[in-house]
Amino acid sequence: MGMSIPQYLGQMDIRKGVVGLATGAGFIYLLYKAIKAGIKCQPPLCTASPICIARLAVERERHGRDSGELRRLLNSLEYKQDEYAKSMILHSITRCVYLLEAEASSCTADDISLVGSMLDEEDNSVKIQALNTLKAFSGIRKFRLKIQEHTIKVLELISTIWDSELHVAGLRLLNSLPLPDYVHPQLRRVMPALMEILQSNYILAQVQAIRLLSYLAQKNDLLYDILNCQVHSNFLNLFQSTQPGSLLFEVLVFAERLSEGRNSPHYRAVKWHYNEQSLHEALFGDESRLADRLLALVIHPEEEVQIQACKVIVSLQCSQDVGVRPSSCRPSHSYFNSGENN
Repeated sequence: MGMSIPQYLGQMDIRKGVVGLATGAGFIYLLYKAIKAGIKCQPPLCTASPICIARLAVERERHGRDSGELRRLLNSLEYKQDEYAKSMILHSITRCVYLLEAEASSCTADDISLVGSMLDEEDNSVKIQALNTLKAFSGIRKFRLKIQEHTIKVLELISTIWDSELHVAGLRLLNSLPLPDYVHPQLRRVMPALMEILQSNYILAQVQAIRLLSYLAQKNDLLYDILNCQVHSNFLNLFQSTQPGSLLFEVLVFAERLSEGRNSPHYRAVKWHYNEQSLHEALFGDESRLADRLLALVIHPEEEVQIQACKVIVSLQCSQDVGVRPSSCRPSHSYFNSGENN
C-alpha cells in the first residue's frame, strides 16, 4: 500500500528520533563505563608523599580505622635522620595532627617531648617545623601544659635567631598558649627583640609580634617594661594608612591596651620614668604625633580600622581627663586640642 509524501516523511522523522535516542543513550552508557574504569584504574597512593599520607589516613579514619600513620611518623623521629628527613617528617606529623583528631588525641606527653627536643637541632628548618608541629598539638587541650614547658626555649629562639619564618612559627605558637607567670622574667629580657620584630618589614612576623605584645600589655608586671622599651624614631610609621589593614588593626589594638593600662589605678599609683626613645614617649609623650595619625585613620577604607582608631581616640581622651577627674572622662576636654594645658 502506497504512502503519501507527507506520511513517508513523518515516518522517517520518527525513525530518526528513535535512532538518535538510542545513540544518545549508548553514548551516555559508554561514558559511564569509561569513568567507572578510570576510577578503578587510579594509580596507587604514594605513601612517601605527605599529601598522599594525609589522604590515606583521613580515608581510614573516616571509616573508623586508625591509620597508624601518625604513630609511624613519630616513631621514625627517634631514629637517626638527616636534617632534611627530620624536617619532612615533622611537616607530615603536623598535617596528620590537624587532619586526624582521634589519632592526635591518643598521642602522649612523651611524643610532645620528642617533638620539643627537635628545637635543639642546629638546622633552622627543623626548628621551624618543630614549632609548627607543637602549634598543631596545642589545639588539643591536654597537651597545652606540656607544650608550655618549651616556652622559655621558644623565647630564646625568637630573640637570638634573626629568621623571619622562625619568628612567625615561634610567635604563632606563643600566641596559641596561655603564658605562665614564671616566664615573665624571660619575657622582660626578650622585649627588645619583640619590638625589633614589630618594626621589621615582614608583615606576618609583625602581626604575630604585635598580638603577643598586646596580650602582655594586659599584665600589670610587664606593662612598664613594654612602655619603656626603646623604639626607632620612625615608630609611628606603623600607624600610616599605607600599612596593610591587618597590621594597622593589631597596632591600634595594642595602642588602646597600652592607653588603658597606663590609666589604671594600679599603674598610676607609681610615678614612672621613661627614656627619651621609649615606646611611651613615641605614643604618649609631649612631642608625639600619634593624634595626627589616628585622625587620618578615622577615614581609612577598612571599617575595622576606622572603629579601632576611634576606640584609641576615646581612650586617649579619657587618659587626659583621668589626670583631672579620675572617676570619669569629661566630654569637653580633648587630647587633640593643640596648645591646651592639662
